[in-house]
Amino acid sequence: MKLVIAYIRPECLNAVKQELYAKKIYNMSVTNVLGSGRQKGFTETYRGVVMEVNLLKKLRLEIGVNDDFAEQAVEAINAGARTGKEGDGVIFVLECAAAVRIRTQETGPAAMG
Repeated sequence: MKLVIAYIRPECLNAVKQELYAKKIYNMSVTNVLGSGRQKGFTETYRGVVMEVNLLKKLRLEIGVNDDFAEQAVEAINAGARTGKEGDGVIFVLECAAAVRIRTQETGPAAMG
């Protein structure tokens, strides 16, 4: 089992969801987050005061999948989120030690599907 965590641009969410759905991956959690990376942010002037904005709005996707779907999930996120510009995001793939479906008490790969 794998846990795929991706940080993407908010405007790319619909494209990423469509790519994931096309690969039969429906389970995901989406969280609004602020972060900084190579994009570094920008400066703006508000009421005569120069403000530096380092933390930019991103979305964090968390997708628990069986091992055979991990590569497909990464491909789908790449296809939907890639604009070719700085700030497209990053994807992490982690080993998932255990999973338990609360309603049925299924464990392991059966709980992921």
